[in-house]
Amino acid sequence: MGAIAHDLRTHPAHLGLGAKAVAQPAFAGMAWYEAYAARTATDGAEGRLVSLYDFTESWTSWEMHPAGDEMVICVAGEMTLIQEAADGSTSSLTLTAGQYAINTPGMWHTADVDGQATALFITAGQGTQHRPRQRESRSCGWVNQPRRMIQIITKCC
Repeated sequence: MGAIAHDLRTHPAHLGLGAKAVAQPAFAGMAWYEAYAARTATDGAEGRLVSLYDFTESWTSWEMHPAGDEMVICVAGEMTLIQEAADGSTSSLTLTAGQYAINTPGMWHTADVDGQATALFITAGQGTQHRPRQRESRSCGWVNQPRRMIQIITKCC
């Protein structure tokens, strides 16, 4: 059987146990993540989702991956990754093409994009949680939302 080319923007990949790489069905919205979690559940916390996204605006939510690290690689443009420590303090790190950062387990994170950015994510997604970002009323910036979770995806992001 010959190799098949996949577009990572529409068809994420899964890195699983036994050093396996498995192409995934086309991404079709948030329900896709639940189906992905079911497909890859036997890999547990060792499974990794590999995905590529284009951004033209800042994220509207925070996310956190409790089961393992997430590697965020900026492949085009510029993005500012905002990470929140357990004590609620935040730090910002601007990534440009070719640079990466690591979100450690349990670290809430979000991103600001002014213009355009493309990022590659390698995510230990089991147990991923999301919460909204609140828009600041005085400006177009974003501020930290109080620790109120609105959505929990129980297996993976």
